[in-house]
Amino acid sequence: MTNLGCRRRVIIAGGSVGGLFLGNLLVKSGWQVDIFERASDALVERGAGIAGHAELEPVLKTILGPEAELDRIDVEQRFAFDRTGRVVARHTYPQYLTSWNVLFGRIQKAFPASSYHSGIEVLDVVQGEGDATVSLSDGRRLSADLVVGADGVRSRIRAKLAPEVIPRYAQYVAWRGIIDDPSKLDPDLVELFSFCFPQGGQLIGYPLLGRDGQGGHRRYNFLWYYRVPAGRDLDDLLTDADGRRHEYAIPPPSIRQEHIEAFRKTAQKRLPPQFCDAVMCANRFMIQPIYDVQSERIVFGRIALIGDAAFVARPHVGIGVLKAALDAMSLTQCLDRNASISDALACYQSERLRPGLDAVQFGRYLGAFIERGLDGPTSDPELGLTYDFILRESARLPRASMASVGNIPNLVH
Repeated sequence: MTNLGCRRRVIIAGGSVGGLFLGNLLVKSGWQVDIFERASDALVERGAGIAGHAELEPVLKTILGPEAELDRIDVEQRFAFDRTGRVVARHTYPQYLTSWNVLFGRIQKAFPASSYHSGIEVLDVVQGEGDATVSLSDGRRLSADLVVGADGVRSRIRAKLAPEVIPRYAQYVAWRGIIDDPSKLDPDLVELFSFCFPQGGQLIGYPLLGRDGQGGHRRYNFLWYYRVPAGRDLDDLLTDADGRRHEYAIPPPSIRQEHIEAFRKTAQKRLPPQFCDAVMCANRFMIQPIYDVQSERIVFGRIALIGDAAFVARPHVGIGVLKAALDAMSLTQCLDRNASISDALACYQSERLRPGLDAVQFGRYLGAFIERGLDGPTSDPELGLTYDFILRESARLPRASMASVGNIPNLVH
């Protein structure tokens, strides 16, 4: 049993933004923290653009200091375009845009480098009476007062504790593209946060910070939700030139050129000219199969789940990073307020289980028309997915949105 008179120790499985949010917050609260990240390469090179939220600011200021700000691009409105390229809806919502690599780089730099262990994976966890013990890929076994699974959609921690919770494929993928030189694009488009609804899908485009994380030389990126039912087509899309089928995502360099060319041909058929130009000019692509992960519990004795290890909400909701940050802040505050770790974890589950469930259900609702193979969001009036609604409600935390549409699960077929 751990001696609670000593400095309390936490082991975090997963060193992406969720693990780093929590690691930084717990270090500031006096915990001994070790983060183990399975990837040996630099995570800072992953990801693309993200939208910031006001609710994220208290977490960032706690970690980076009250005066710290991320490099950002401010936008005031969201626009919806029809299939001819005409604006059909707009919503005023001041928001900032930044890059995933900018956020990751800042919070990783704030965390003690000696406590961040790359290329080492937490393979297993065993619950003890007053602690938990992890088995690492380098052969070590370590015990701690608390173990936290922040190891994403493929979480080994979740698989051990709740094997019945498995990612559910939504029958579509997100093609992401980055345009390093947007000078050939419509100059009005590249400054906007834009939505477009091509046949059977949804595209979002917005400006992106430069590769150096600065706003002087802006880039542009898009995210196109594109229906690919489970089966042969999905398997082929996720298979690289060497014949290896990748399960949850395919590394960008491994996407076969034939799939990129087919994607561009579809863009020429389905997109308005200004958005088609973005697809044709993109110099880098990513493919993200869309999954739901819905947990019924996020606490198991001395083990807790946060971020995508606990819940994965479809990116329509736009709060993946924010949800991880709020999970981390809630867990830290519950540990600060409660002398007993068991009481603290009960507090955490009470605070964060419902928001996680809401986010998953609302993401399913916003993506229901794609999953069902409908022509567009307004094809089924019962869904209530107007352009105005999508612009407005995908900009905020789901709880108020859930209340506004009633029983979402009954709307998803």
